[in-house]
Amino acid sequence: MDIFSKIAAGEIPSYKVAENDEFYAFLDINPLVKGHTLVIPRREVDYFFDMADDELARYQQFAKRVAVAIKKAFPCRKVAQVVLGLEVPHAHIHLIPMQTEADADFRREKLQLTEQEFCDIAQRIGQQF
Repeated sequence: MDIFSKIAAGEIPSYKVAENDEFYAFLDINPLVKGHTLVIPRREVDYFFDMADDELARYQQFAKRVAVAIKKAFPCRKVAQVVLGLEVPHAHIHLIPMQTEADADFRREKLQLTEQEFCDIAQRIGQQF
């Protein structure tokens, strides 16, 4: 079981934003901006495009609902969707509220947030879901 599966199963703590039977959304612990959220399938699948078409469609629909909630909680110009990452062998979508494209630059310094800030952010987004 990989780290994201353990997070979705509740074996590793996370700042949950939203979930259903198939997908789980939680805050990135190294966020680029406040509201930076990861959306994962509960099923272990390494590569985004290895998912069946119908599952991928449901995944995108779930991510869209999370993105709408993020935009309500953190007003921004757009919510970026980035499919990136080789370090965890589990498909994941980054949803990043952005005012400019620089907000989605993974080379920039990550925010250092307190546990209370993470809890507040997760609650703000979750209330909009």
